[in-house]
Amino acid sequence: MFFVYILFSEKLKRYYIGFTSNLDQRLDFHHNDTQARKFTYKADDWILYFTLECKSKEQALAIEKHIKSMKSKTYIQNLVKYPEIKHKLLLKFNI
Repeated sequence: MFFVYILFSEKLKRYYIGFTSNLDQRLDFHHNDTQARKFTYKADDWILYFTLECKSKEQALAIEKHIKSMKSKTYIQNLVKYPEIKHKLLLKFNI
């Protein structure tokens, strides 16, 4: 099982988009591993904003890439506001 996830920092007013096979471990990494993280070390208030369970690594990577390519805070906010977008993404990237 793989997940696409989005973190949000109120302090930075920024989103971080990623994918993982172990969501709990990855969130722990973002909050605690100050040596390894490159982007999320800039703030300590990251919250889990969005998650999407995917059936394969390929699907998760494709959806992550798609969300990043949108380069839009509005698109990210709409992922939460309109849950049907999740379903459409899973269908579009049914790898």
